[in-house]
Amino acid sequence: MKKPALDPAAVEGRTGSLYPPEFQATVAGRVKRRLGDALGLSDFGVNLVELPPGTSSALRHWHSAEDEFVYVLSGTLTLITDAGEQDLPAGTCAGFPKNSGDGHCLINKSGQPATYLEVGSRNPADRVVYPDVDMVVERRLVFARKDGTAY
Repeated sequence: MKKPALDPAAVEGRTGSLYPPEFQATVAGRVKRRLGDALGLSDFGVNLVELPPGTSSALRHWHSAEDEFVYVLSGTLTLITDAGEQDLPAGTCAGFPKNSGDGHCLINKSGQPATYLEVGSRNPADRVVYPDVDMVVERRLVFARKDGTAY
């Protein structure tokens, strides 16, 4: 297929994350296919994410200047927020408004692989806060402790 269409399987999957080493194990099995990048999108990102059993989407986090949306395509994921846990089977979606202060992540607690679409803006002013660990990250991908010291 040619742009503006493509086969998502043709987009290279990236495993792991850019987190500092002490935080990488949580997402070690995660595979992201950056569909938005492959299609030349610049205002928002679209990722096709595969989570094997026992893998998390991210550390629990929230965005200061970026709305985020996920749609579960296959399997069942567990959404973790300040309110607790909620199962998200295939066909369900969740939205995370910017600057909510409510950290979220998805965990595959099932015995089967799961896939979901992740959509978010690319606001250069975005700051990501990780409430369960001592970390924040600016859009320019500078990981730091909450007091500003670098990892």
